[in-house]
Amino acid sequence: MKKVVLVYSGGLDTSVCIPLMREEYGYDEVVTVTVDVGQPVEDIRQAEAKAKAMKTEHYTVDAKEEFARDFCFKAVRANGDYQGYPMSTSIARPLIAAKAVQVARELKADSFAHGCTGKGNDQFRIEFGIRTLMPEARIHAPVRERNMTRSWEIEYARQKGVPIQQSLEKIWSIDENLWGRSIEGGRLEEPDFAPPEEIFHWTKSPRLAPDHPLEIEIRFKDGAPVAIDGKEASPANLVGKMNQLAGECGVGRIDVMEDRLMGLKVRENYECPGATVFLTAHRALEALVLTREEMRFKKTIDQEWSRLAYEGLWWDPFKDDLEAFIGKTQERVEGAVRLRLYKGSVQIVGRSSPWALYSEELASFDTTSFDQRESAGWVKNFGLQSRLFHHLKQKLGG
Repeated sequence: MKKVVLVYSGGLDTSVCIPLMREEYGYDEVVTVTVDVGQPVEDIRQAEAKAKAMKTEHYTVDAKEEFARDFCFKAVRANGDYQGYPMSTSIARPLIAAKAVQVARELKADSFAHGCTGKGNDQFRIEFGIRTLMPEARIHAPVRERNMTRSWEIEYARQKGVPIQQSLEKIWSIDENLWGRSIEGGRLEEPDFAPPEEIFHWTKSPRLAPDHPLEIEIRFKDGAPVAIDGKEASPANLVGKMNQLAGECGVGRIDVMEDRLMGLKVRENYECPGATVFLTAHRALEALVLTREEMRFKKTIDQEWSRLAYEGLWWDPFKDDLEAFIGKTQERVEGAVRLRLYKGSVQIVGRSSPWALYSEELASFDTTSFDQRESAGWVKNFGLQSRLFHHLKQKLGG
C-alpha cells in the first residue's frame, strides 16, 4: 500500500493536495501531520476536522515548548533578525519538517507532500529539513509542480468536495506561531497601501494603547529569558505572556520590504510583540557584559546565523559553528533588564548583571582611580598612520 505523509496546515493549498495525492499521484493512503507551534487553537481544530472529513490518517503534534526553547530562544541568543524583523515563520519550518519525518519513520513511510508554492521561501525550508533528516525521502510539491493558481485550486476543491469555506472568507494570508504573526496578500502587496487596523490581532493600535507606560523586568540566564517580573515560567508561557503584555502596549508592528530567496522583493507586515521586547532586552544585557571586541565580532556572527535561519538551513554545520561561538558568549549573559513599554515604543530603563563590565569607580567624572594624565601619550600617537597618510597626500598631491 502506497503511503504519503502530507505536511498539513488545513489551508487551501494543503487541502487540495489530499485528493491530488490519491487521484493524480497514485497513493492509497494519505497521512496528514499538523505541527502545533503556537498557531490559533481554532486553526488546529479546523485542520483536524478537515482531515477527518477527507478521511486521512491524521496526527497533531504539540511542539510549542520545543519551539520556544530550542528555536525562539536560540534566536534570542543570536539576536535573530532578518532585514529588520524577528524571524518567526522561517524558524518554525525546520521543526515542522522534523516532526513530519518523525511521524513518517514511525509509520515506515518515505514519501512526503507539501503545499508550498514555487515562489516562496517555505519550499526550501521544508524540503531541506526533510531531505537532511531522511535522505531517501521522495517529496511532492503539487502546487509548484502543476503551476497552480488560486482560482484553479478553488474550482478543483469544489469539484472534489474539499471544505474550503474558511479559505474563501480569509482576505489575508496569515501565518502565526508563538514568535510572530505574518500578514500578507490582497492590497497589502502594494508597497504604498496603508495596512488597515483589521489585520492586527496581537497588538493594539499605539493610538489606543494605555496612556500610562508599563514597566517590566526580564531576567536572563545563559542568554535566554527565564522570568518576567520575578515570575519564572516555561519558555512557551514566557513568550505568550510577553506577547500579551507588549501587544497591549502596541509594541511589535513591523512593515518591511523583504527580499525572498528567489530574489523577489515583497511587502510583509508582522506582529511580533514578545520577540521585539525580548530581543531589545537581550541586546541591552549583552552590551553590559560582553567586551567591545566580542560585541563587534558577534554582530557578524549574528547576521550569518540569521541568514541561515531565514533560509531554513537549521542543520547546516556552519550554523553549528556559529552557535559554538554564540553559546560561549551567552554563558555570561545573565542578569535583569528593566524596560518601559509605551504606545508602540520599547525603552531600556535599567540593567544589571553579576558579569557587568561596567565600573562606576572608573567611569565616574569624580573618580581619581583613573589617572587622566596617563592618557596623554596614547592620545598623542592615536591615529598615527592616518595622520601620516594625510601629511604625505598634502606633500605629494599638492
